[in-house]
Amino acid sequence: MKSKIMIFILSYNHRRTIMHLLDRIPKDTWDRVSEVLIADDASHDDTVERALKYKKDRKLKKLTIIKHKKNKGYGGNQKFCYNYAIKKGYDITAMLHGDLQYPPEYILTLSEQIEKGNTDMMFGSRMSGHPLKGGMPLYKFFGNIFLTTIENLILGTRLTEFHSGFRVYSVQALKEININNLSDDFHFDSEIIVKLVMAGKKIGEMPIPTFYGDEKCNVNSIKYGINILILMGKYLLQKYNFRNYDIFS
Repeated sequence: MKSKIMIFILSYNHRRTIMHLLDRIPKDTWDRVSEVLIADDASHDDTVERALKYKKDRKLKKLTIIKHKKNKGYGGNQKFCYNYAIKKGYDITAMLHGDLQYPPEYILTLSEQIEKGNTDMMFGSRMSGHPLKGGMPLYKFFGNIFLTTIENLILGTRLTEFHSGFRVYSVQALKEININNLSDDFHFDSEIIVKLVMAGKKIGEMPIPTFYGDEKCNVNSIKYGINILILMGKYLLQKYNFRNYDIFS
């Protein structure tokens, strides 16, 4: 039997891009997946209305649109989507961002590695491609290299980046780690990798093209970087059993 795949799109004030993103999901991907979920994090614009019109005009039964009444945060919205995938009994779940930064054309290719049992999680890595040609700002480029180097050294991994938001997960792997005690903030993305590493899960990656448009970035880069460094410090305390320290307590 083929795996049941769910795509979820994290959306927040993406009225300009949401319909273009849905257009870019290839037909064979629409045919293959069981559901595409737009999880709108209490947008202030008409993102949801545009998505609903798209669903109605194209008669897309597989498209589900949910708008949160209160903003859950980047990590909180992901937790909602992963719990949704677990509850619905999906095997694989793929994350896209509503700002068109990541290529939906690669979803099935990434999912295939999990379906074959080669990995528990797959990254679409910008850093193993040509991120600067895709418009990645220099501060993000060098910040990514700096943080990824530290994370690899401490966790014993060899990933080209930890900070891509284009990810595909085995739902079974998500069941085996507790995602609900992770942050609602942007460093959730690194926390979940730490959880997977601690659980001995396999993480793979493949290059993807990078695209930065004129979207507004909601990430406070300094706060984000500090949170990553704090996370790595907590990991070391737990690794060396400092007073029975629990990184996620």
